[in-house]
Amino acid sequence: MRRYLVVANLTVTEPHLLHKVRDCMAAGEASFHIVVPASPPAGATWTESRSRSEAQTRLDAGLDAFGRLGANATGEVGDPNPVDAVGDELLKADYDEIILSTLPAGPSRWLKQDVVSRMQRRFDVPITHVAADAATARAS
Repeated sequence: MRRYLVVANLTVTEPHLLHKVRDCMAAGEASFHIVVPASPPAGATWTESRSRSEAQTRLDAGLDAFGRLGANATGEVGDPNPVDAVGDELLKADYDEIILSTLPAGPSRWLKQDVVSRMQRRFDVPITHVAADAATARAS
């Protein structure tokens, strides 16, 4: 069984990610562990508690969406920094692939922070980056 670590925030229920999950399931037996970093919202006052609560709400929606696909999925809220969130999870379990889901290039804070390249340099696990369609994605 292939094990996938899915890292997503605002895009955890977006069609591009769910399509990737379907593709992984079609390729063979698969399990997914979703990490939603507790990133603070852009341009708003926030507290750590609020960030974690909002991330938990997104995680719950993601687990529900994956479940409707028939995916074997678990999840957790992670460190606000997506690279650190992945590092924390890789200390606990082994994965065959990391699926990083982002907003499109314009509104994506993660792409502006070069998260894809930073993860590729830091982790010895294949990383697949999937981005939301610019026409349908919500801005962060």
